[in-house]
Amino acid sequence: MNSVTKQDLGTGEVIWALEDLYQGLDDPAIGRDKEWCLATAQALAEQYRGRVAQLSGDQLAGLVAELERLDCRLSRLETYAYLNFTTQTGDAPASALLQEIEELASSVGQLTVFFRLEWNTLDKLAVTSLLAEPAVASYAHYLEALRRFAPHQLSGAEEELLQQLAPVGRSAWNLLFDKLMGRLQFGETGRTEEEVLNDLYSPRREVRRQAAGEMTLELEKNSHLLSHVFNTLAAEKMISDRVRRYPGWSSEINLANELEDRTVDTLIEAVTARYDIVQRYYRLKRELLGYEQLFDYDRYAPLPGDQGGVVGWQSCRQMVVAAFSDFSPEMGGIAEQFFSSRWIHAPIMEGKRGGAFAHPCIPELHPYVMVNYTGSIRDVSTVAHELGHGVHQLLAGKQGHYNSDTPLVLAETASVFAEFLVFNAQLELLGSGQERRAFICQKLESIFATVFRQVAMNRFEEQMHTRRRERGELSPQEFAAIWQQTQEAMFGDSLILTQDYGCWWSYIPHFLSTPGYVYSYAFGELLVLALYARYQQEGDRFVEQYLSLLSAGGSRSPYELLAPFDIDLNAPSFWQAGLGIIESLLSRVEAG
Repeated sequence: MNSVTKQDLGTGEVIWALEDLYQGLDDPAIGRDKEWCLATAQALAEQYRGRVAQLSGDQLAGLVAELERLDCRLSRLETYAYLNFTTQTGDAPASALLQEIEELASSVGQLTVFFRLEWNTLDKLAVTSLLAEPAVASYAHYLEALRRFAPHQLSGAEEELLQQLAPVGRSAWNLLFDKLMGRLQFGETGRTEEEVLNDLYSPRREVRRQAAGEMTLELEKNSHLLSHVFNTLAAEKMISDRVRRYPGWSSEINLANELEDRTVDTLIEAVTARYDIVQRYYRLKRELLGYEQLFDYDRYAPLPGDQGGVVGWQSCRQMVVAAFSDFSPEMGGIAEQFFSSRWIHAPIMEGKRGGAFAHPCIPELHPYVMVNYTGSIRDVSTVAHELGHGVHQLLAGKQGHYNSDTPLVLAETASVFAEFLVFNAQLELLGSGQERRAFICQKLESIFATVFRQVAMNRFEEQMHTRRRERGELSPQEFAAIWQQTQEAMFGDSLILTQDYGCWWSYIPHFLSTPGYVYSYAFGELLVLALYARYQQEGDRFVEQYLSLLSAGGSRSPYELLAPFDIDLNAPSFWQAGLGIIESLLSRVEAG
């Protein structure tokens, strides 16, 4: 975004209204809510610690409801502190509040951890009897899901100690990473990460090459610190997995996603077996661009027929809301509310965190969405992606705070489906020939980033964690070697990964914040392809089913939630069918 400003795009005033949470850092309500959370946690601990096994169904439901109310108030504080910080990562008061709330959450967690510990040690017969009680019915899945972690539970004293240490553990290292990345300045003009990455889509090869060089230079300048952060958190996970007796580095994330290991293994095996799709595409792209060789910085080069151009914020708003509304007026109405009610933060700003996200907040309020909008057609897709999350989170909120928390794999399904709605709406507006082909290619590249690249990154994580456990701390060169190897497995000889590309593992926050998370994107994309094919066959009947899926939130497991769609997540043929749809898009491009 060298010449297009936020004023040109119309994003200058697209700032979220955090006043819905608190009026500002000096709002007295922050202090009152902090005191209430701590006092409530202390009261619950005094009343119920050591007594969970003696509770009746009504009493158990009452305790869980009180814990949920406490978590809601704490989540309100956490949401405000995080969102306030994320757009000004260099601001000391914003950082101080975030740390203060994390320490509060640690104290509350230490006081209330008794419930999880005592619930998970109840015998199966007692649990079955309690879950059959009508008063407990609405919390049944939440309580059953807690017990999945029972084999990995530590003693009460150990769990309380871990709660005390939490503010200086993973979250603190992630905060350091966010502060560092938010303050990096790339190139001679000191641009942001988002501005540099946006140049990788430039039609001019020299601009792309320069952007890649600027990204590499700044990452390498900070490689000692970034490597230390990655090594520290890999070691933290190694220790946690060992003491909690997880059999593998990805066991915890699979449990959190309520997935069997074999489901994830089947997904990964299916995707890695079709890396040939990626390689076929980039060989074709090299020909279409007329290059003798394709390099890593050419991956996103626009093809002939790609109109490029800048999409203003209001045009983006119209595209997304119209596509959502064509699918479901209810979905379109919710999306419009995000724009009109100032639930979105859009402009690129110094100190603002890179990337994009949707934050669910609490059911009594609404989610918030953050993007770094540069006006590209990719950013329109990103807005659709995050609003897909937002719509899902708002609909799921009807289930209550605990039951609205959706496993990551289904959360990504909602966002990717939203992207696909916008893509197909835009495709209908294009004529035939180069423009249509270029647009399909752009979507293919997006799908590759969601499916194949995320699985390749999962393979990077697998090797990173395995080597950290077997050989000790990794050097920047070792990280780079793993990164290049796992990326080359995907690209084959279809393009050349330069030596500079070796450090690009170090800016990806998912590796640090949620280890193992990235396969959720591939899961969501391939599931969406299957669901969208069904939508094309069933029309309105599917719309009702799909909205019911979103509204169910996390009230059941992914297997149960997808049962109405007759989907077998453990069948290789299911994942292969989604990959076949991707291949059919590629075949359309190859046919010209």
